Amino acid sequence: MKYLLLGCNGQLGKQFSKLFKSKEINFAEYDLPYLDIFDYAKLSQAILHTKPDVVINCAAYNNVDYAELNYEDAYKVNAVGVENIAKVCSRNNIKLVHYSTDYVFSGIKRTAGLYNENDIPEPINNYGRSKLEGEKAIKNIYENFLIFRTSWLYGDGEQNFIFKALKWAESQDIVKIADDEFSVPTSVNLLADISLKAINNGLTGLFHITNTGYASRLEWAKTIYEFSNLKTIVYPAKMADFCLPAARPSFSAMSNDKISQILALNISHWKDELLHFFHSHQKQDMLHHFRRLRLSERGF
Repeated sequence: MKYLLLGCNGQLGKQFSKLFKSKEINFAEYDLPYLDIFDYAKLSQAILHTKPDVVINCAAYNNVDYAELNYEDAYKVNAVGVENIAKVCSRNNIKLVHYSTDYVFSGIKRTAGLYNENDIPEPINNYGRSKLEGEKAIKNIYENFLIFRTSWLYGDGEQNFIFKALKWAESQDIVKIADDEFSVPTSVNLLADISLKAINNGLTGLFHITNTGYASRLEWAKTIYEFSNLKTIVYPAKMADFCLPAARPSFSAMSNDKISQILALNISHWKDELLHFFHSHQKQDMLHHFRRLRLSERGF
């Protein structure tokens, strides 16, 4: 089986690339500036040239606040670009795997519990609207798809809350974090692993993939500093205090029960996953430090 990875330079795309290489899976990858999914002709040419069995789309416009001010830019990538991919996949019988967000929900759930796949999306910001339009485009065009909604994604790189929180701690003794925004911190490692299991098991349809449990931004920040052995003081604030352009859902935590039951998975709690993430990176940092010492000893 051959895969085509779109959006390979993002944190999820990089994780897939790493996963494919470790498993010696046949794949090709594209990202800007070499391929823009909004350009249908070039997209179609790239897919036809690669001849994949599965297209995994990690390309997205993810800046929530910029999307509020520049909806056209977000819509081009998250809706029109996704529609383009769905059209090419449909015409060539290629399975399409796409990623969406908890921000398709309003945060005001009609029934008790976490959001599940049967809950009605009601986005309250332009980013969520553009991602929901992408979901609709796929469903209207094609049947052989997997749409995975996820939340508060983190991994290697700078486009995540962990990187931001650690940067704030470098320059501030006290960091203010919202205590009225709740969702599920989710690692790209978990998301890529479960995605591949779902593909290998022939699943189609819409699924939520997150770690287990949920947290406020405040609790997440405190846990990041705890696992980083930082003494940063975290002061509770409200989302309204930051006057951001885009509204955020107050509670958008999603349930992973559907995918867990179908694939017989025991998905780790977000705190356990986060601890593993920090431990693995501490080991990598120690290894890099050791290598630098050995190189300096050799005169390099």
